[in-house]
Amino acid sequence: MSHEQERTESAPSPPRILLVDCDQFFVQVARLEDPEGAGREELLIVGGSPDGRGVVTSASYPVRVYGVRSAMPTSRALQLCPKAVVVPVSRKACVERSRAVKETLTRLSPVVQAASIDEFYLDLSGTERLLHHEPLEETARRIRQEVLGETEVSVSVGGGTRKLVAKLASGLAKPGGVHVVPAGEEGEFMKQFHLRDIPGVGPSLARELEARGLVTVPDLLPVEEDWLRRWFGESRGRWLWARVRGMDSSRVGEKEPRKSISSERTFSRDLFRDGDLERELLKLASAVGSSLRARGLRARTLTVKIRDPDFRTRQAGHTLPEAVESDAALFGVTRNLLEELRRKRRAGVRLLGVGASSLVEAGAPSQLELFGTGTSEGETARARAVSRLADHLKERFGEKAILPGRLLEKESSGP
Repeated sequence: MSHEQERTESAPSPPRILLVDCDQFFVQVARLEDPEGAGREELLIVGGSPDGRGVVTSASYPVRVYGVRSAMPTSRALQLCPKAVVVPVSRKACVERSRAVKETLTRLSPVVQAASIDEFYLDLSGTERLLHHEPLEETARRIRQEVLGETEVSVSVGGGTRKLVAKLASGLAKPGGVHVVPAGEEGEFMKQFHLRDIPGVGPSLARELEARGLVTVPDLLPVEEDWLRRWFGESRGRWLWARVRGMDSSRVGEKEPRKSISSERTFSRDLFRDGDLERELLKLASAVGSSLRARGLRARTLTVKIRDPDFRTRQAGHTLPEAVESDAALFGVTRNLLEELRRKRRAGVRLLGVGASSLVEAGAPSQLELFGTGTSEGETARARAVSRLADHLKERFGEKAILPGRLLEKESSGP
């Protein structure tokens, strides 16, 4: 054997990553659970009742042609597609179908990571000999057929050398198809996308990019990494530069860090009074605080979101000098944000939400006042201890074991 042959045979094979995406998952489950009812409807919406404050969970592909999207008010969806039929679907049925899909995939791939209830990453790297050097596209088609045969759930499969590429490829495979990007063609593949299509580029970042005339991946490719770091910060600039080239260092099976925690509520009637809104805000802030503490996290950035009666959604956020976790600190900051939003426009509130991001481990060092009241933007060790004690009591005796006095006040009913 020549040296050249040795080098070729010993060279590591490129990663083989697949993303299995259950097509219109909630619609599929609704049809499978009720084949004689929902199963016969082409124009199908899964979601809440249009008579109340229901929203669309999912819609069949023919309905989406009319502009119907997830999280849209069901009443609005029916205005766009009047002939659509709206049905609910049980969470239990969805979880059972998702579990069945994952069990099938676990038998077919050595590494499976559930990205959500209807998305699963597979890492088939190193299985070439086991699969008799079957091309990745053939493997993807075989997996798609086996999932459909065993679970009755139709999936689309995207493939490539990175999770990012597999994710984007799965979108091109819909519905019920396969799209695999060959190794070495990631850069060319990425050129067809708008920047807002890239996972991780949210609406805010997309607007910042657009303000600089950067809308598509080809728009951004000529921009030097140094400029991206100057414009968007060190980490985000580096991330963007790599992302548009199809580079992604995350591995299948890795537990990705939680990026945010949020809680929101849509009300059966619009709320007008500040007192009513503050009570609801306290509930939401406490729910977010409990989630943070349960995961051993603290947050530096807090956000309040409200939706007005005309469906206009507004939000305000603030980044603290130090991360917080206590209900008192979360409520104090978010109350100021709510007041800011209310000053700009006083209207009824249809939806209220609280979000926490820029998360850090709770063990990270901080500068706390041990017995003081804390700053207006911080918290004391005592506030953290009180919140943790409340968590403990709720865990033992139920959610209503301990409630802030503000929540015990009778809610006002008039505008």
